[in-house]
This record gives sequence, C-alpha cells and structure tokens, in this order.
Amino acid sequence: GALRGGKLHLSVAAACDRTGSRRTTSAHDMMRGKKHGGGGGGGSASSPIRATSGGGGDHDDTTELPSEGDKKSSAALLQGAKSNRDDIDWRATGLAFVFPATGGLLFGWDIGVTSGALTSIMDPITSGTDWYALAPFQQGLVVSTSLAGALVASAAAALKLGATLGSKRELQLAACFYALGAVCMGSAPTLPFLVLGRFTYGLGIGFAMHAAPMYIAETSPPSVRGLLISLKECLIVGGILLGYLGGYIINGEEGGWRTLLSSSLAFSAILAVGMSTLPDSPRWLLQQGRPMAEARDALSRVRGKKVAPEAIEAEVTAMSIASEKSGVGGVGELLRRENLRPLYIGLSIVLFQQITGQPSVLYYAEQVFTAAGYDSSNSAGVSVILGGFKLVMTGFAVKYVDTVGRRPLLLGGVTVMTISTVVLGICSGALASGDGEGVSLPARVSVAAIFTYVGAYQVSFGPIAWLLVGEIFPQRVRSAAIGTATLTNFLSNFLVSLSLPTLLESFGAAGTYYLFSIMGVVALSSIYLTVVETKGRSLEEIEEMMTK
Repeated sequence: GALRGGKLHLSVAAACDRTGSRRTTSAHDMMRGKKHGGGGGGGSASSPIRATSGGGGDHDDTTELPSEGDKKSSAALLQGAKSNRDDIDWRATGLAFVFPATGGLLFGWDIGVTSGALTSIMDPITSGTDWYALAPFQQGLVVSTSLAGALVASAAAALKLGATLGSKRELQLAACFYALGAVCMGSAPTLPFLVLGRFTYGLGIGFAMHAAPMYIAETSPPSVRGLLISLKECLIVGGILLGYLGGYIINGEEGGWRTLLSSSLAFSAILAVGMSTLPDSPRWLLQQGRPMAEARDALSRVRGKKVAPEAIEAEVTAMSIASEKSGVGGVGELLRRENLRPLYIGLSIVLFQQITGQPSVLYYAEQVFTAAGYDSSNSAGVSVILGGFKLVMTGFAVKYVDTVGRRPLLLGGVTVMTISTVVLGICSGALASGDGEGVSLPARVSVAAIFTYVGAYQVSFGPIAWLLVGEIFPQRVRSAAIGTATLTNFLSNFLVSLSLPTLLESFGAAGTYYLFSIMGVVALSSIYLTVVETKGRSLEEIEEMMTK
C-alpha cells in the first residue's frame, strides 16, 4: 500500500556472510521511479529502522529498512525486490520447477498404471506367473501398499528428516526409492516381492509430495509462485494420463505389467539427475546457519541472469533477517499459538480435498457413463476422457491463480462441487428407481454433473490445496507442517477409500452424494472464514500475516 506509485529509496548495506566477508550493494538506482504493488505486508517508508543481517563478529552488518517496526522489516525490504513476470528468467525458473515437479508426475503415473497393471497380473494369458489368481485382500495389498509407503515417508519427513535433509536431498532420496521400487515391481518373482516394490515406490511418493511443493515455493519468484505450484498438479494429472496410456499399450501383452511398472525408472533418473544440477533452497541454507554468500549464490542460480544483482541482494538479506528470527522447529511446535491458524488452514484444506466426494464421484463414473448409453467395453476410454478434461481444467487454474487469486478459485470451485454432488444425488435416486423412460434424462444429467464436478475440483482443491500448504506455514516449522499436511492427505484418502463401500451399502449412492454435499457446505464455511489471499506476496510477508 504505502509504497505503491512512489519512489523507493532502499540501500542494502553490508549484507555480510558468516565467513566474515563484506559486500555492499545499493538498490537505490534499480528501484528509483518504479512502481511497486502493495503486498499487504509493507509498512510506511517514512520510518526507517536498522536490522542486523546476522553476520556476527565485529562487523556492524545492518540493512536500512523502510518499515514501521522490526516485526515487518523483512516484508518491507522484500517490497523492493519484487519482480513482475517480465523480469523473470524463465529458463532458470523453469528448471527449478520442472525437476521437482517430476516427483509429482511419478505420483500420477502410479495412480494411472495401477488398474491396468492389476488387470494384466490377474489375466492368466497376460500374467506370465502362477500366482495370478489374486484374492480380494491380495488385490487390495497391491493397490494400497504404495499408499502405506507414502504414509510412512510423510511421517518421517514431518518428524525431522525433511528439515534435516532439505527439500533438494529429500527429492533425490525420493528418486532413489522411486527407482528401487520400479525395479522391484518389474522383476517381482512373487507376490510378496511385488508388494515390497509397491511399498518402496510409495516411500518415494511420500518424500516427493512433501519436498516438491516446498522447494518450488521457496525458490519461485512471488509473482509466479502460484502458477508454478499449480502447474505441478498438471504434471500429476499428466502422469495419470501417461499411466492410462501405458495400460492401453500393454493390453493383451504377456508380462506387460512388468514393462508398465518398471517404465517409471526413466523418470526417476530424470528426477535424480535434474535435482543434482539445482542448488539447495536458499531459505533452507540460511535456516541451517550456512553463509549468506552460499544462499546468495543459490538464489542467483534459480532466478537466472536476467534478475538484477541488487534484487537478489535485497531478497537474500530479507531471508536472512527472517531466518534468524525462526531457526528450525519440529512437529511439537505446530501447536504453539502463533502456528495454530496456518496449521488449521493447511490441514483442513487437504482434509476437505478428500472428504468432499472426489473418490466416490470418480469411482462411479463408468457406471454413470454406461447408463447414459456410453459403450464401456473399453473402460480405459472413460478414464482417458476424464483425465484429459482434468488436465484442461487444471490448466485453467494455472492461468488464473496468480491473477484471480487462490481464495476466489477455492470458493467458486467448492461451491460448484457442492451443487454437483446434490445433482448427482438427485439423479442417482432417479436411476435407482428404474422408472423406464425417466432414466435416460437423469443419466445424461449425471454425466454433465460429473464433468462439472471434476472441472470444479481441478480449479480449486486439485492445485490450490497444495499451493496453500506450500505458502502459509512459517519457515521455522514449514518442513514439519508440510509433512503433517501430506500425512493428513494420504491418511484421509485411505480412510475415505476404506469407508466408501460401507457408506454406499448403508446410504446408497444418492445418500452418499448428499453426505458429500453436506461436507461441501462445511468446507465452504471453513474456507470463507479462515483462508486468506496470498497471491503476489513473498513467503516472509505471508508468514508475518499468518502469525500476527
């Protein structure tokens, strides 16, 4: 606000690293005459203060900050470092996005291939094994053990491992588990070995889904952070589509499931090699007490040559100020008063993502299409159609998340989802009654409602839940908080999938849809009352806004 349309006179003096070397840079020339949007966290430029950069020793390492008080110092300094999309080096920014996001693609791949692989394993013609006749419990093991691995990895990352390793090394660890799991599954001589491979692959999912949004959030320019984290959802959906396509290709091929399950090895290698070319998160480096020069170099690498050195200097100095006030906190600190607000928002969003109907809607999609006259002899056709639509609608969210904002897309999307589940409940009741000529219209309306629901989900909960999780938590507890949110997501997914058959038996399809509608109303109320807009703000600004 206060800086909008005016001249910012900002000097970054003696941003000294912990090795004792001194560097003085002026941002005055770069900022003179430029207009800056108020991120909601900036103060008045009329009351400068001086805050230490943490250089230590005998140096008077200070930064003159246009702020109303020390509490807002880092956010005020970052006002001068903000860039618009024209200032972004897309090559450097793209590389810092695409390699971590490959971890999400591998997660989507697992979702897409599971059904086709299981069908191939259980077909005596294509299985190539003598253990193809899997009992229902064994089928459940094949499907669900990757989720169990993801739960274990999420818990480990939340407790300590994520903060200790940093998001870069955690993604490299995920790549190792992805690769090992692919090899185990592709070469499995027995069912237990296949299940072990599924669990190992799941460990990769858990670590990747914890580290990827954190790395992208901590290295992305604020003006495109929403776009990039939302674009990660596109890669997940793209992975699902690739998995569907892989299942179609190996259909009827003897031992085709081995090829399908081991094909992810190539993407695992891309993830491992790609992350080795990227630096650690500069925020993580400072949080670990590493020299400012190392963080400066890391930020320069992920932002590219197009960004002015003065802007890099201002941002690193602000990060240093914020990191010295934070340190590293564990899971226990999430229950401190200042962390309760972001903790509720983060956990409630990922919980509502699962309990507002997504598994049920997709589970019964094929039956609804069949009732509407769609030829379901090739079940993959329904999956590909819905998957392609999901990708298109995710692209819509990516396009508008940094302009329309997170909150409007969430509120609008969840509203449409809730209306869609009400319509599905009404139509399911009509279909269950079997009133002859009256069935065709409800069936066609159900198809439209499914597409509407899926589209609304993909512009709201699909990408924005993980975007907010990557943004709203304070630096001190970000790793523990994201790990807890990831654990909540996978656990609620598991519980919803486990309870869905019971719900359908107890309430029928119509009653289950109505139950999800009620959950949608609860989710809408919670989002309206608690979720704040974060577009265009730096992580330091968001932290000050969430914890004050």
